[in-house]
Amino acid sequence: MRVVLAQPRGFCAGVERAIDIVERAIEKYGPPIYVRHEIVHNRHVVERLRAKGAHFVDDLDEIPPGSVTIFSAHGVSSAVEQAAAERTLPVIDATCPLVSKVHSEGQRYAAQGREIILIGHAGHPEIEGTMGRIDGKVHLISAAAEVADLKVGNPAKLAFITQTTLSVDDTRAVIDALRERFPTIVGPDTKDICYATQNRQRAARELALAVDVVLVVGAANSSNSNRLRELAAEQGVPAYLIADADALDPRWVEGVESVGITAGASAPAELVQQLIDRLRELAEVELCTLPGITENVRFRMPPELADAADSPA
Repeated sequence: MRVVLAQPRGFCAGVERAIDIVERAIEKYGPPIYVRHEIVHNRHVVERLRAKGAHFVDDLDEIPPGSVTIFSAHGVSSAVEQAAAERTLPVIDATCPLVSKVHSEGQRYAAQGREIILIGHAGHPEIEGTMGRIDGKVHLISAAAEVADLKVGNPAKLAFITQTTLSVDDTRAVIDALRERFPTIVGPDTKDICYATQNRQRAARELALAVDVVLVVGAANSSNSNRLRELAAEQGVPAYLIADADALDPRWVEGVESVGITAGASAPAELVQQLIDRLRELAEVELCTLPGITENVRFRMPPELADAADSPA
């Protein structure tokens, strides 16, 4: 069996930074450290950090007074930030810098008196945080078909921003529909789209064209992991999203010559290695990696945890 790895795959810089923040906070302040929501969408990561002394909570009321508190990579609303301040919780913000950039763009457009069209998925933690960061009217849409039903105050004063786990390709049809209906709408340059999302989706497409079946390692509640599976399936090959090697159904790869593996941005590398080891139990494996982009992005640590070894992206 030929096993082909996508490049890039797995952790992005924002996820690496968020996990590093929790680990450094535990090391510096000692356990327990409290994290609002899952730091990233991956059960294995969460359980590993929990074993080290991280406590994951859904509400700030669950955090004892004075406890070090971390906001997840997805970002939080201004109301959550204010509630933490009112309780005088010492907060470390692990929001991905690219998510923070979307917050800033939305705030800037709102300050210009524009209504905001936010392209993303309802209920996603990033969307909840972004909508809660913008003072003004925000319309949430996820598909081009929704543009026709938008009711806005002033069609000449609109702007759009996007969820970071959507790629240029994911948002292109929606943005085109917005510009067709509202010719004066403004929005960020496509270079502001999350580099990791775009790179992983492009690699997943190329992988699907080179193999008989694609396995995507990632959590069921990971938006970017689900999209990788969808994109692979769109190329006409069977594609499966699995949390780890234990979730592999041997029938999926029975008799196939080539299996492609990629991983969502919150899936650790050891899960990919464990899946390869599982495939080796089923057949002799010839392993190779597709040519692709090598990512060397790093983001600064928060000042509370920074040290001399850190270097900014």
